[in-house]
Amino acid sequence: MAKDKKTVKSKADEMLKYTSRDIGQEFIMRKKMLAAIFALIVALIALTVFIALYIDAKAEVQRRYQAQYHKCIETTIADIESYINADGDHEFRYRRIVADMSSVASFSFLLESREEQKKTINEFYTIFLKYPDQMKTKLEEAKKSLEDIYANLDLGYEEADTLIASIDLKGY
Repeated sequence: MAKDKKTVKSKADEMLKYTSRDIGQEFIMRKKMLAAIFALIVALIALTVFIALYIDAKAEVQRRYQAQYHKCIETTIADIESYINADGDHEFRYRRIVADMSSVASFSFLLESREEQKKTINEFYTIFLKYPDQMKTKLEEAKKSLEDIYANLDLGYEEADTLIASIDLKGY
């Protein structure tokens, strides 16, 4: 029987040894978990800050595009007035109108606006480009619709759509 008591005592010592080791491991794991949770919280805060900075930068870029878009429309209106009031060199002045409308169409696609407005501006540029003979007679209407677009009125897009619909797409 003495042998059985010795075995039980050695097993108890061994269990105590493993248990104390497990308590140390538990302490270490708690410490690691707290460090991981802290790192996660810091990472989430950093992610939130970067998202806010991205949104702010995106808004700033949109404001710049909007300013350029309005500047291009303003330049196109000035070129149309120059064409209407000019005595000579109409071809050069009309090419300037087309170039400025190209810029307006380019900036319209960079803006976060409705797709219908982007489509209208692109079609408006296309009729200036493809149908110069018809557009030369309708520059007053084009100027009026561009002025309304410049004033941020939806009426300008409707006027542009009406002008686009009035163009004979099978002719020059």
